[in-house]
Amino acid sequence: MTLAVETGLWQLDRTASTVAVRHKTMWGLVTVKGAFTSISGQGEVEPDGTAHGTITLEAASLDTKNAKRDTHLRSADFFDVENHPEITFAVRTAEAGPGDTVQVAGQLTVRGISRPQSFTARVTRADSDAITLAAEFTADRDQFGMGWNQLSMMRGLTTVTATLRLTRAAA
Repeated sequence: MTLAVETGLWQLDRTASTVAVRHKTMWGLVTVKGAFTSISGQGEVEPDGTAHGTITLEAASLDTKNAKRDTHLRSADFFDVENHPEITFAVRTAEAGPGDTVQVAGQLTVRGISRPQSFTARVTRADSDAITLAAEFTADRDQFGMGWNQLSMMRGLTTVTATLRLTRAAA
């Protein structure tokens, strides 16, 4: 696929986009999965083909299908949503790579702590007024001040999976 995206402003389609996480717990025996139900974002493609933008997640919208766990994840032990209601990924650069790939570099901010994050996304669909990207990367929750780990039950990195559909913003 040759990637040629129109320059200008692009808006995240909330209804066609997902951001999910998964993490091993219970000493690696159980994988907890969840999805953020409130996401927003926008970006801009420059004349040279590079892009930048921001994806914002409402931290309290993480749904793991377990109300007690979700309440704990919203607490100061984890996302501390009272003090840090948003998680953001600021895309500093996004450039076409080989084939249908896009090399993305940016800054992930969780609990007010920002860390650089890079990954390769894949274009799964592109037309004149919309583009869909799929990406997966890992993050170390300890780097964002989420060190709670009762009985050492939680090990390893958290995997973040995103499918993002962006549509051309009205001029």
